[in-house]
Amino acid sequence: MLDMKWIREHAAEVQRTADLKGIKLSIAELLEADDARKKAQGETDGLRERRNKLSESIGGWMRGGNRDEAERGRAEVREINGRIGELERKLEEVLLAVENLAERVPNIVSPDTPIGQSDKDNVELKRVGEPPVFDFEWRDHMAIAELHGLVDVKRGVKTAGSRHYYLTGTGVLLHRAVQQMALDLLVERGFTPLDVPLMARAEAMKGTGFFPQGEDQTYRIAEEERYLVGTSEVPLVMFYAGEIVDVDQPIKLAAASMCFRSEVGSAGRDVHGLYRVHQFAKVEQVVICRADAEHSEAMLQEITGHAETVLRMLELPYRQMAVCTGDMSQKTYKQYDLETWMPSRGAYGETHSSSNLLDFQARRSNIRYRDEEGTLRYCHTLNNTAVASPRILIPLLENHQREDGSIHLPEALRPYMGGRAELGVPER
Repeated sequence: MLDMKWIREHAAEVQRTADLKGIKLSIAELLEADDARKKAQGETDGLRERRNKLSESIGGWMRGGNRDEAERGRAEVREINGRIGELERKLEEVLLAVENLAERVPNIVSPDTPIGQSDKDNVELKRVGEPPVFDFEWRDHMAIAELHGLVDVKRGVKTAGSRHYYLTGTGVLLHRAVQQMALDLLVERGFTPLDVPLMARAEAMKGTGFFPQGEDQTYRIAEEERYLVGTSEVPLVMFYAGEIVDVDQPIKLAAASMCFRSEVGSAGRDVHGLYRVHQFAKVEQVVICRADAEHSEAMLQEITGHAETVLRMLELPYRQMAVCTGDMSQKTYKQYDLETWMPSRGAYGETHSSSNLLDFQARRSNIRYRDEEGTLRYCHTLNNTAVASPRILIPLLENHQREDGSIHLPEALRPYMGGRAELGVPER
């Protein structure tokens, strides 16, 4: 959420940002609605002031025996009350209009954000590692999973419908191992782990900027104003909602949690395997810091670096992408994606995302701090996926496969897999 005064002063920039992000919104309509709100509020306040003065005068007239004047005053008060009632109804309507429009106003984007319409326009910044070149007939992750008994999609679909699955046996161990490895890394680097609610109120989804734009991607619990979260970013940020916090040192929070996404609009996309599923797990990192652009930029680089460390620990080739305007969400100021090489796609696939939101999210969730002068200011917030599973299992299995069907386990992962250096081919 942006400050209304700032929106007025930068209306053209805000409109351009909405257009670039593909958000259907008229800033002129918002400002017009806000003008109507101001007018209705001013008229209401003026009438209330007149009514209060009349009420005082009526008492004086009564004490002075001027009953006729007092009665005329009462009649005017009744008329004013009727007009106030009408204005309050109008004010309620324009307030709702302003709120609905303001909730759709996008965050501005950083000067170095690429201009584009989709992920095809994202800009590659660097590559780390080399994709493997196999001299044998390699398998995709689902064939590997079948060989090792790691995943059961048929029974997942039988139980819960399309894009659902069971992880089985060693598949569960791998799934939990990559999460614990990432969480341990974040704790070592100063993050406080939280076990978070997986359901959130609509206010929490709005407060973190996921509503109203992302409602179609969210599962709603029937007959309740609660929703299954698609990322623990929501409960991590809301942990401090409505509070004044100490950010002399950045607040660093992490969570490993299940996540849920409806994937509306993705019919026919990535239907094979584990790339795009309705239920998954993420280790998320959230930073809440002081409102200084250079400081939050440094935090963005830091949390992105943590995700890169996870990929290097997993010995996976990846590239870093600067996300363009058309591929960014409403709330994002600047974003990087990390894409990991997936042989079955013959391409890099997104596995991590890293975002700086400036004070957009903190304004909506009312998270503030006192600066050196004691003035209350809204914090900056940032978030990053340290690891997401089972998606990360795709490159982990495919890149580390061997000709005999065994799977190399990266050294950093071995302590979380009982010391095993590989997944041998199961005996049939």
